[in-house]
Amino acid sequence: MKQALTFRDAQQPGAIPWALQMRAISREEPNRVVRSVTGAILGCGGWVLSRSASDEGLIDILFEFERQSCLEIYSILIAAGVELSQNAHIRFTELCQCTRLVRKDCSEEIVSVDLEIQTFAMNEEKDTAAQAPH
Repeated sequence: MKQALTFRDAQQPGAIPWALQMRAISREEPNRVVRSVTGAILGCGGWVLSRSASDEGLIDILFEFERQSCLEIYSILIAAGVELSQNAHIRFTELCQCTRLVRKDCSEEIVSVDLEIQTFAMNEEKDTAAQAPH
């Protein structure tokens, strides 16, 4: 969620005006998703602060990047096979458009994203389909 930026926050250089929580799904294996997404984020100059995966295939990745890289980060998430929720697409579109309009004032601001990805590996789907009664 985007936090409201107050006058006091604008004066503090460490404040993060863009703190986003996003959800997504992937049809890839959890280990592969974690490797490809974190590698892509790092490749675009971002910082992966934490990452975790549960036995149920839920992945949580907390990362940050400079706003000037928002279009690249958005693109690499899609290229990595992550299907963002409608809300996540809206938030990234808003971020990219806002950044483009005020590029000089905000290009070095930091964006923080808490990305939750639910994975559904293709093998699990095949196993479930094979077990279903015909």
